[in-house]
Order: sequence, then structure tokens, then C-alpha cells
Amino acid sequence: MSEPSSPGESQCGAPRFFVGCAEDESEGLDDYASMRTDMELYEDDLEDDSPPECQIEVGICCMMKKSKSKPMTQILERLCKFEYLTVVIFPEDVILNEPVEKWPLCDCLISFHSKGFPLDKAVSYVKLRNPLLINDLNMQYYIQDRREVYRILQEEGIDLPRYAVLNRDPDKPDECNLVEGEDQVEVNGEVFLKPFVEKPVSAEDHNVYIYYPTSAGGGSQRLFRKIGSRSSVYSPESSVRKTGSYIYEEFMPTDGTDVKVYTVGPDYAHAEARKSPALDGKVERDSEGKEIRYPVMLTAMEKLVARKVCLAFKQTVCGFDLLRANGHSYVCDVNGFSFVKNSMKYYDDCAKILGNIVMRELAPQFQIPWSIPTEAEDIPIVPTTSGTMMELRCVIAVIRHGDRTPKQKMKMEVRNPMFFELFEKYGGYKTGKLKLKKPKQLQEVLDITRTLLADIGQHTDCEIEEKKSKLEQLKTVLEMYGHFSGINRKVQLTYLPRGQPKTSSEEEDTRKEGPSILLVLKWGGELTPAGRVQAEELGRAFRCMYPGGQGDYAGFPGCGLLRLHSTYRHDLKIYASDEGRVQMTAAAFAKGLLALEGELTPILVQMVKSANMNGLLDNDIESLSGCQQRVKARLHEIMQKDEIFTEEDFDRLAPTCSSSLVNSMKAVENPVCMCDQVYTLVQSLTSQIRKRLEDPKSADLQLYHSETLEMMLQRWSKLERDFRMKSGRYDISKIPDIYDCVKYDVQHNSSLGLEDTLELFKLSRALANIVIPQEYGINKVEKLDIAYAYCLPLVKKIQLDLQRTHEDESVNKLHPLYSRGVLSPGRHVRTRLYFTSESHVHSLLSIFCYGGLLDNDQKMHVMFQEVKDQQWKRAMDYLSAVTELNYMTQIVIMLYEDNNKDPSSEERFHVELHFSPGVKVSEEESAPMGFGFRPASAEVYKLSFKQTDPGSLENLLRDEPDRALPLSEAISTQRKSPLIRNRKTGSMEVSHLATYYANHCTVCFKNTFLNLCGVKLTESGWVLCSQCAGLFSTTVLGGSSSAPNLQDYARTHRKKFSSGSLNYKDELLSMPAVKRFSVSFAKHPTNEDCLLSSLLPSAGFEGCSMVPSIYPLETLHNSLSLKQVNEFLTTVCENAGDSHTRTTRGNAHSTTLTLGQF
Repeated sequence: MSEPSSPGESQCGAPRFFVGCAEDESEGLDDYASMRTDMELYEDDLEDDSPPECQIEVGICCMMKKSKSKPMTQILERLCKFEYLTVVIFPEDVILNEPVEKWPLCDCLISFHSKGFPLDKAVSYVKLRNPLLINDLNMQYYIQDRREVYRILQEEGIDLPRYAVLNRDPDKPDECNLVEGEDQVEVNGEVFLKPFVEKPVSAEDHNVYIYYPTSAGGGSQRLFRKIGSRSSVYSPESSVRKTGSYIYEEFMPTDGTDVKVYTVGPDYAHAEARKSPALDGKVERDSEGKEIRYPVMLTAMEKLVARKVCLAFKQTVCGFDLLRANGHSYVCDVNGFSFVKNSMKYYDDCAKILGNIVMRELAPQFQIPWSIPTEAEDIPIVPTTSGTMMELRCVIAVIRHGDRTPKQKMKMEVRNPMFFELFEKYGGYKTGKLKLKKPKQLQEVLDITRTLLADIGQHTDCEIEEKKSKLEQLKTVLEMYGHFSGINRKVQLTYLPRGQPKTSSEEEDTRKEGPSILLVLKWGGELTPAGRVQAEELGRAFRCMYPGGQGDYAGFPGCGLLRLHSTYRHDLKIYASDEGRVQMTAAAFAKGLLALEGELTPILVQMVKSANMNGLLDNDIESLSGCQQRVKARLHEIMQKDEIFTEEDFDRLAPTCSSSLVNSMKAVENPVCMCDQVYTLVQSLTSQIRKRLEDPKSADLQLYHSETLEMMLQRWSKLERDFRMKSGRYDISKIPDIYDCVKYDVQHNSSLGLEDTLELFKLSRALANIVIPQEYGINKVEKLDIAYAYCLPLVKKIQLDLQRTHEDESVNKLHPLYSRGVLSPGRHVRTRLYFTSESHVHSLLSIFCYGGLLDNDQKMHVMFQEVKDQQWKRAMDYLSAVTELNYMTQIVIMLYEDNNKDPSSEERFHVELHFSPGVKVSEEESAPMGFGFRPASAEVYKLSFKQTDPGSLENLLRDEPDRALPLSEAISTQRKSPLIRNRKTGSMEVSHLATYYANHCTVCFKNTFLNLCGVKLTESGWVLCSQCAGLFSTTVLGGSSSAPNLQDYARTHRKKFSSGSLNYKDELLSMPAVKRFSVSFAKHPTNEDCLLSSLLPSAGFEGCSMVPSIYPLETLHNSLSLKQVNEFLTTVCENAGDSHTRTTRGNAHSTTLTLGQF
């Protein structure tokens, strides 16, 4: 799709010329004297009878809006440098009103269609005069019809998206068969699942719609010809258009980028990339108001495609759209005559090629002595960096999803024939199992439920074997929110030939003979508004780890990433498991990371890849080894002892000597006694909720995220029933659920004022801190076996990501030869983000901790001396003290390259490992003492890692003596490493930030802000404190900010903050709130006073109190070599294969990974 973005462009989407200013327009203007105005040339042609010089006249026949445009002028000026070429521009009045016989004469014609242009007359002129054609005119009729364009592309063997044509033509009824479903459309027998694209057949109509699946939120993105800064809007409408003819095609996931290709003859192609108009609909423009595009490099295959397009459509100058998706390139639109904007080299190349074409074809006829000039080919520029800085090459992060509602589940055995009919309808008998997630399917379950409840109401003696209470709960859950969304609820049906073998604790002990169906309803686990805020804010903070932010961007952490991404020097791919909360977390993170706007649905569909391939991020419980089941059984046995934990129990349950686990066991003392207390508190809680329900004032009380008191009672009552079994023993597997629920209510529903919830939170947390981590293995061998079962595909993918930082041609890369205003065009960073659930994070951390990356007895080569790796020992001590891997937990791997080192040297590539335990469970708790975010940079190592006392506002205003952590030995040891001697780009720009506020704020505010950020000025320079940890969140970059326009923003705010006349509070409220990521500050209802509170690390504030802090990143190791990490990952994969073979004998499942899929 081609959409004009400047006043000089066509308003109907026809082919266009685009050029810019010449670099040397102030010099050599006399060289262009041979170019004359259209009227002068026309009058000369009519009145001058003198014999013309030996000149070849090149006619420009198009609308004046095109011929007089600045782009066309620049190209023609260069063309006139050819000694024997004269340019003749046809006046628009002559084109429109004069017969072709009176049109100017020319030997070569450049003519193209745009709005209002009489293409038929131009074709007649060609028949009359027979000039050399640069762009064939008859083919331009085909270019105006998308059906013809696709037909020609297909005939030429050019890849294009799978498509079907819907012709609403009374004369062709067989081409007008449309069947629309909830999440698909069938066009003449061809089925297209959402997301799919709907294009009008006319290329002049730019109202292209993209329809999204209900699992992603539904609705559609409506593209149109750019209006101001908008190119599309999101609409909740999900139904396709019912009038007009359209092409329906498969949606191609391009990671939010479109590529425009421009040919000048079959052997020349220039490509530019831009942000996809379907992503958030905002058009990024430069200071002149033109859409921002950056030149990118084409692969050899794409250059061949460009040649085919140029020849197939007989358009020497031709533009077309390329979609890069899934490792392939697809042509989705051909625009015809198009020029590149603002590329001086392109203009030179274009004029040279066109002039040579004309001279080659016509010089012999005019007996002009001319031969094709031979020039040495440009030497290919290999993108490299120079200087002594280590370049950031790759960032890999594995991140847990954000805050969610409690996961809930209800089981019931059903025997009614309607359920069996539904089971058969969707093919359940083929496998004996059925999963229903689509709205239509859930609606059918709801209809059956309503019918059964109606029968019970009308006939009290009716033999309906489903329990009324469970049917009512099924109905209530399915009717939540007033609409269906597969990411919120699902129903699983399992066929039981002989009925349910045994009942659960929540059902009566009455069984009947004959087949039945086990219906399992799952709901909850939905990303909350707080979870979205957490993810978006963490995305903003994540920008700060990337290079950039120098010059005009100094003092604005995160600008570097936006600049890097917008200039196509950033290869970003985001993966997520198929759970809705995980996918929405990924979309919200991407929104914050890239400063996008609007709804999450378009971002989710375009930017987030479903990783449901070979178990990369999803949990296939049935495929796990029996090891986890055995671990859970042993854990259940130990936790059923009604006595104080003995030394033997500590040895059995905590063989790894984890300090957090040992402390939790000491807090619990007697597990059964603690469970008794928890059960009593749960009973008290359900009793209080029932009393609230009886209170008329609480009838319409709405809890957080649209939950009602009745729904709250249902989840707590179910836990009360399930936790204590009929045998009197406790179901230990329910402890995580109890903790999950009370943590949710303490955080989000504290306004209810229910008694003893904090006590229940404290006790259940102590139990959960034992049960949850130990479910993933009790001893080292078990932890690794379970981790391999969960994480082997992910480990292989991470290893691949670290190895393929240079070889991938299929990504959008800035072209160094054509780039302007980019200081380091050769810089290219790969980012891979993996969003998943708690199980994968636990498992991956187990692999790093216990897989043998750096055992304490392992030696490491540092400055030609053998020393024990104390840094890794301290990291293990820190991880041992972490009690919980909460929402937004992050494991981050960063790869750097030192181009000054020999390519074969182990010191060439340098790897760092960082970690954050995610969201704070409560603002009052104290975090395990880590050692800060410490990228191994000489600049950072000069800093002392110190801790400030957040305290009160008064304390923050005082200069207190720093309290140094006992790290002197560690720092001096690491400083000697040859791997970390050079300064690296991509480290946190804390010094830029500190310098900016030191220079532009009053003393009072300066001290306060820098203390809040964990930064202090000492005699040796700026000090980065351990609690700062390197991640900053900036509202400067929030929402609509974009890298190309940040220069103006920076300049404006430098002036703004130079004044010292503001008082303290005014300064806080007027400043761009660059702050430590301690309290979320996003676009949701707040007031100005929130800003003051948001700057205080321990302060909550009205409207935002439900969004807790996220622990900053802590460095686990900052001087690993790539070879070292690669060998470790290889060993892990080999050991995982051995473990898998050993533990799955007799199990048909095997884990495989096809690297080509990534």
C-alpha cells in the first residue's frame, strides 16, 4: 500500500515522484542552465523555426502537482547535466484541454498516472508520436486494479500473501461466495482465519481493514490515506464489509515494519523502511513534516524480486511494498511510478541511470557519439564500529507476565445428552478430549447451562444429573463481562467411558454407571490493569540499557533505544506463550518499550509472536517427566508431619541450603499447625464475606476489576472446601492458590477492611515460600531434570540468539551508504524478549544456578592469574535469599563485542547476566541485599556502590554520609579483568542523567532528585547506588514520544529547566519525571499530586496505590566470555537430552526444536 504523506503527493494513491534537496545546490547552478520552464519550451516548440541543435528531448507528461514538485525538480536538474539531453515539461493546461496532436514533441517520454490525469490521451499520444517510453502506459491500467496486480505477480512466480478475490458482480455469481464466522471468513471456498486483511480491489481506495481474532481482543484496524499524523484507527467492529469487491488475504506478521522498494531499471533497487501504519496509527514525521523512513538493505533474493517486478509491469521507475515475515519476503502492493524522498545518493543514481537509458537507446539514431561510461563498482561497506568502546550486540530477556487475577477452576461430571452432542460436534471423540475457547463454543455451553437451569426451575422433580449450584456457577462465570474472550475463559471436556472413577473433595460421594463427560471450567488468570501498567512501565525502563542518548539526547535515558529502533538498527522480536495474560503483558511491554500509542490488540497481533512451537514457552504438563509428580508427592508427605521441623526435615526439604527456604521453614515450624491456622483464617474470611453480602449496602459493591462480592465468596469458599480434605488432611497443592488469592485481595481489595487478611497473607506466604520453589525440584538433580523438561527448547533458542548476531539477512538493517544524520550506521543490536509463566522462569534460573555455569570450585582466567570466581558465589548467595519470583521477574543476558580484539580471541565477545525478582510483594518488605546493576564498564567501576536511606523528605534533603557496602575486594578483583577494561556502549546512562539534573535544577531539588535516583556526587564522580540498579522510568518518553523528534524536546527542556525561579513543589510537578522505577507512573487516572508521590521510593499515591514497585535489576555476573556461555549451554542441552532419555522411557513424547522456525 502506498500512501502519500506530503501536500505534493497524489490524493488518490497513484504513482508518485519523491525527491529532496541536493547536497551541492549552492554550487554549479550554471550547470542546470539547459533546463527551461515548461512555457518557454512550449513556446519555442511552436514559434522557433530555427533548426534545433542535436538534442534529445525528454518529455515529462504528468499533472503539474507532480512535475512542479520539489522532488521531481531535483531529479530533472541532475538529468539536465547530460550534454545532449533537454527536458520538456508538458503544461497541465495543454494535457487536459488540447488534443494530443498539439502536445509538445519529444523523443523520450516519462509519463505516469495520478488523480485527474487523462491516461487515455497519453496512450493516444504515444501511438501518434512513438517516443521511447520509460514507463509503459498500458500497464498503468493494470496497476490501478489490485486483482490484476496480484494476477501478474502470481504469473511471475513472485511470493505474495495467500489471497482470494470477492467480486460482487451480478454477472459473476460464482465469485461472490462469502461465509463469515466469528474468527474466520470463507471466500469462494478459501478460509482465512483472523487476523486477515481486507483490501478494496481498486488501488485508488486506501481504506484497507485488518480484522483481529477474539483471542487478541477482536475488532479491526482501519487504514486510510494519511490525515495529519494519523494513518489508521482501531475500531471495535469485527464484521467484514457487505458492499463492494475486495481482496482477502492472510495477515503477515512483520514486527511493525513495512518496506518500500524503489526500482530504477531492473538492475537498481533502493529500499526504505517505516513504521507500519497498522501498528498504532501514528505517523512519525521529521521537522519538515515528512514521514520518517530509513534506507535498509535488500537481500539477494529481494533484489531479484525487484527485477521481476520492474520487468513484469514494464515500469522502469517503480515502487512496490514488501512484507518481511517468518523469514520470507512477500510483495503486497505495486504502486507504479515512485521516487525516494530525501536521499541525495539516490537522486544522483536515478538521474544517472535514466540518462544512460535514454542515451543508450537514442544516441545511435541521433548520431551522437556516446558510449556507456564504465565505473568501478562501489566497494561494499561492511558495517563495523571503531574506537575503544564495546558495542552492545544482543539483549535477551525472559520475563514473567504481569499482575493477574487469581486463577480458578471448577470441575463437574455431566451426563446430559446435550453435552455429548456438543462433544461430538467439535470432534471430541477423536482424542477423547476437547478444549473450547472460541466465543461461539462458549456461547453453546452457556445455552445448554441456561436450558438445564430453566428445566430445574420449572420441574423440581426433573431428573437432571448436573448439580444446580455448579450449573449456576458455570452460568455466572460464562456471563462475566457481558462478552466472551477466549483469553479469559475456557472449557475442557474429557470423555469418561465408565464415569468418573473418584470424586473430588467438592462433590458428594455418589457415582453412577455409564459414560460421562468431565467438564472443567477455567477462568481468571487475566492480566489486570495494574499488570498492564507494570509491563508498560518496565518497557519504558528497559530502554535505558541501550546505547545512544548522546549529544542532543544526553540526559534522557531511553532515547538511544528509540533512535536505534526507528533507524532500523534494532532487530526486535517478541515471543509469548499462548496464555492471554502473557500475550497482553508482552504487548503492553512493547508499547512502553517503543513509545507506541493506542490499543494493545494491534500491537499484540503485529509485534508478539505466538511461541506455541515445540514447547518454547508453553507448559505441556503431560509431556513432563514423572520427576515432578514424585517431587510433589514427597513434598506432600513432608508437609503432612504434625510436628516441628527436625534437622532431618531440613536435610530432606532443603538440601540446597537455600537461605530463603531455611528461613521459611523456621518461620513455619510445624506445617500442620500452620495449615490449621490458615484454614481457620480462610473460614473467618468466608464468614465475613457472607455477612457483607447480607448487608443491603453491599449489594452493588464492585471490587477490583469488576469482581463482585459473590464471585469473591465463590473463590474463597472453593478454597475452603478443597484445602481441607474429607480425611482431615490438607491438600498442600492448594497453598499456592490460597497465597495467590490473599495476595490479590490485600493488594487490590484492601478497602473492604476484612479482618485478619494480613495475618492470612503472612502465614500462607511462609508456606508458599516452601511449596512453590520446591515443586520444581527439591535437590539439585531434581531441579535440573524438571528444568530440562520445561526449558530445553528455550535454552536452545537462547544459544541460537547469541550465535546469530551478524548472519541474519532477513531483518531490516539500515543501509550505511544511504543513511543521513545517523552517527553510527553500522551499529546493530538484536533483542529477543520471551514472555512466559512462573514455571519457565523457575526452571531457567535453576539451569543457571545448578547447571554448572560457574561452580564455586571452578577457576576463571583473570589477568593471567587463576582466581576463584567470588562474583558468582555472591550472586548465588543473593539468589538463595530471594523468596519469590513474582510478576515481571526478569532474567536478562547482554552480549557485547570489542572490535579491537582479534575475532578468534575469547575476549572478543563479552556476556553479562542480570536478574530481578519482579514486583515487590509489599512496599514495606526489605529486598535481599544485592550488588546493584553493574555492567562491567571502567566508567561504572570507578563508582562506589553505596546505599542511600530513602527515609522521609527531610532526610532526602540532607546530605548524609554514604554507607559503603563491603565490596572493595570484589570490585578490585573484577577491575583487573581484561574483558572489562573498555567502556561499553549500552550501559546505563546514569551519568548523563545525573549531569543533566545537576546542571539544570536548583540545589534543593538537585539533591532530592539524585538521592531518589540512587545517584550521588562524590570526589571521584557520580556514584550509582546499589538500590538504583540501573532501570529508570521516564514519562518524558511516555506515550507519543518518538526518537526522531526528541532533539526538539531536549532543546526545549534544556531552556525550560535553566530557570531557578521555581519553588520545590513546582519543580517536581513541571519536570520530566525521570525517576527510579520504584513506583509506576503511567497513563491512567492520576492527578498532579501523584507526581510528587511517585518520586518517593516508598510512597503510594491515590489512584495508583494498586500498582506496586518492581525490584531493579541486579547483576549476577559481568565478565563471562561468549565461548564460556556457549559451552555451558551446549552442555546443558546434552545433559537435558540424556536426562530426557533416562526419565521418559516408555513415554512417547520427545522434545525437538527446529531452529529454522525462529
